Amino acid sequence: MNMRYLLSLSLIFICLIACNSKAKKTYNGKQDPFNHQTWNQLLQKHVRANGDVDYKGFIKDKTQLNEYCNALTANRPNENWSKEASMAYWINVYNAFTVKLIVDHYPVESIKDIKNGIPFVNTVWDIKLIDFGDEQIDLNKVEHGILRKDYDEPRIHFAVNCASFSCPNLRNEAFTADRLEEQLADAARLFLKDERKNKIQSDNVQLSKIFSWFKGDFTKGQTLIEFLNKYAPLEINADANINHLDYDWTLNDVKD
Repeated sequence: MNMRYLLSLSLIFICLIACNSKAKKTYNGKQDPFNHQTWNQLLQKHVRANGDVDYKGFIKDKTQLNEYCNALTANRPNENWSKEASMAYWINVYNAFTVKLIVDHYPVESIKDIKNGIPFVNTVWDIKLIDFGDEQIDLNKVEHGILRKDYDEPRIHFAVNCASFSCPNLRNEAFTADRLEEQLADAARLFLKDERKNKIQSDNVQLSKIFSWFKGDFTKGQTLIEFLNKYAPLEINADANINHLDYDWTLNDVKD
């Protein structure tokens, strides 16, 4: 074999290794294979410090919102994504498509008023508005069939936003793989210290009904109060009295 032929074979071999390496690329918890910057910018622009959402502002930026939602459905997570990247993706999917749902039907007094005229749809969360091409899914699937089912992370309840006054606030930044732990912990702390949604005293707590509806998520290997004390603004006694507040489904719209 001449030297030129050997060199050609070597280059082909190197290219094959490089391509194979790229195909098997994995993403650790510090990397995000999807860029959520558009969503981040929209949230910073249209979510107030108190958690109120400027839906009229989102309507003005509907093109960017739709482009982001389309980009999400074109880049579904695969086995190469880290747990952190996948979880951040699905949280952002839930929140972005919830905002899109409100924007597409605005004005509404409550998200629960949206029926979309689809027969046999039980609630707004059963509307299959997230189109992956080969599969259309609803918000219930994202929250209960993916996030709760696959990640065993109770703090997702403070990250997903149901566009209502009693929900944990819509965060004014996108969730990302590199900051997911920090963001989930912060969301838990912010929700528990928000006296509009939880009233915490050492011997008496009035909690959001989220802690009743999904109690099992918060009590795996611990009591509810043990979970609360990781993020509550003050220490709650182990024998504290627990009650639950009424849930206000009024749209979390800005007040003019």
